[in-house]
Order: sequence, then C-alpha cells, then structure tokens
Amino acid sequence: MFVLQLALIGLCVALFPLSYVLVKGDAAKFRKLLWVTTFITLDLVMFGSFTRLTDSGLGCPDWPGCYGTASPFVAHHAIRLAEAAMPTGPVTMTKAWIEMTHRYVAMAVGVLIIAQLLIVVLRRRQLRVSWLWPAGLLALICVQGAFGAWTVTLKLQPVIVTIHLLLGLALLAGLGWFAASQTPQPAHAPARGAEVRRWRTAAVAGLLLLIVQIALGGWVSTNYAVLACTDFPTCNGQWLPPMDFAQGFHLWRKLGLTGNGEVIAQDALVAIHWTHRTFAVIVIAYLAWLGIRLKRFAVLRGPARLLLLMTAVQLLTGLSNIVLKWPLLIAVMHNGGAAVMLLCLIMLNYRIASSRPGRPGSAGKATRTAVTL
Repeated sequence: MFVLQLALIGLCVALFPLSYVLVKGDAAKFRKLLWVTTFITLDLVMFGSFTRLTDSGLGCPDWPGCYGTASPFVAHHAIRLAEAAMPTGPVTMTKAWIEMTHRYVAMAVGVLIIAQLLIVVLRRRQLRVSWLWPAGLLALICVQGAFGAWTVTLKLQPVIVTIHLLLGLALLAGLGWFAASQTPQPAHAPARGAEVRRWRTAAVAGLLLLIVQIALGGWVSTNYAVLACTDFPTCNGQWLPPMDFAQGFHLWRKLGLTGNGEVIAQDALVAIHWTHRTFAVIVIAYLAWLGIRLKRFAVLRGPARLLLLMTAVQLLTGLSNIVLKWPLLIAVMHNGGAAVMLLCLIMLNYRIASSRPGRPGSAGKATRTAVTL
C-alpha cells in the first residue's frame, strides 16, 4: 500500500514541472519538457550530493519507503526511537526528510521520463523522434533506482554509492543530449564545419577525462577521504606522502573497512585523495586548453566559455574544500560544478557531431518539435 502512496507522491511532485511546461506560451512544449527534466535531474544530482555530505544516506534505513511507510510523518515514532538510541547516528528526523526528499524528486524525474516516452509514442508522426531515447532513459533510471536501493541495503558501500553517482550523471548526460537533439543549434559557415569536426576526438577525450575525474571524486567522497590531505599543494607536508593504493582502491569492501574487514588505514585514504588531486591537474589543464581552442568557433562559443568558467570554479571550490575543512555549501557546489561541466562537454560534443554533412538542419528540428502536449 505504501508503494502506491510513494508513486502518488512522485506523481504530485512531477505535476509542478509538467504544469510549468503546459502553461508556458512556447509552442515547442516537448522541447521545453526535455530541458525542464534535464534541469531537475541536475538538481537531483546536487541534492544527492547534499544527502551524502550530510550523512543522510541511511536517514531511512529501508527502501523505497521509510520504516515501511511513505513518509517520515508516518514513521515519526520509529525515527524518534532510533534517534533516542543513537543521537548522533545515521537516523534522525532531519536526515530522514533529506533522504526521502531525494527519493521523491527521483521518482518525479521517473514520471517526467515516462511522460516523454508516452508523448513520443502518441505523437511520433508530428515529432519524428525515436521512442528508443526515452525508453533508454527510463531503463537507465530504473537501474539507477536499483543502485539507490543497494546503497541503503548495503549500508553505503563505497563502490555502490560511486556507481549510483555515475549512473545519475549518465542520466543527466543522456537527457542533455536528447534535449540538444530537439533544439535548433546555432548556424555556422559550411567552410567552418570541417574545421569544427576536426575537434571531435579532442572533445570526446575531454569528456572521458572528466568522467574518470568524477569517478575519482566520487570515490573520495564515498570514502570520506576529502580531509586525508590537510594542506595544499603538498599533502600533509609532503609531495609524495605514504600511500596504500591496494587498500584505497580495493573496490568490493564495506565503508571504512578493508577487504579483510579491518579498519581502513589513513595511508589508504591519502592514496585516494592524492590520486584525485593529481589527476585533477591533468583534467583542468586539458579542459582549459580545450575551452580556449573551441571558443573561437561561433557554434561552440557558448558551451566552451561556460566550460572555462566552470573549470575555474571547480579549481577554486576544490581548493576551498581543503583549506576551509570541507564546508557543506562549497562541497555541494563542487559536486554540482562537475555535473555542469559534464553538460558543457555533452553540448560541445553534440554540436561538433551535428556539424557532420547530412545531419538534419536546425530549421527542421524547430518544426518537428513545435507541437503541443
């Protein structure tokens, strides 16, 4: 019964963005729905980091509800008992609400993707959009939901939490690409198209580097290794501090423990932090170079400039996390900045790919998406 109540809550949350799309005067409502869903998914990724950083991942220690109910209101008694037994433990009323709000928004994103699929199926002649995109996104969010469940049932096991993060970003990237494919792109001179296409490999390489760096950042966060190095640019006063890479990057283990079940050593946490910090130098340098080179093309100038800005922001927030001892707001900004950088690279890669000869023109896309819901 409570599962049905959860579904209704997710539907109610989704009605807000759906209503916004319907009441707007824009004729291309399907395109607006895609961008609104992308924006909410970005918010979901950031709120997921807030949930993790506030230690609220086990605020409701079961899934998909909270102590077998649809709301912390109903589970009030059980939450208070757990909080009284462990006042500084993982279960408190505040943490329960943070965790359940994250789940409600995730369900709302699922409803919005189902709406996209239904619209594509019912309006396929007007839209001329393959149903495979929304169907694939729906499958992805179902897998994401499964890893969300395992995050709780396996008690925040680092590899599961990191995969959960990466799947959320994959969903964001897929929605961004889908939305871009239904949006008229800036025109460019045909003579410049060939020059733009030469940057495709470099743009894909930038995307892959960022994905690896995000995975390393997720590993740092899920292992609570942000403060394993307490100074910068050295790490605990050394350029090469003692590190245990075997323990630090042993994937299948419980939070705070080694693969043998022992308490994880500080040297392992230092190895995790040092690897993320060192690889960041490579990624920042490469993406700064890429952004500078791509912003000379009019069709790529917008996302390239935003990429440069966010690269600088990521550098500043990353350093601030160390110097200021991991303040919550800056930590959430650092996570959100990585998600925005991912979207920038998705936009750059899409615009480079769409410059190939024979790709549909922007005018055609504008016509196909200008339908009501």
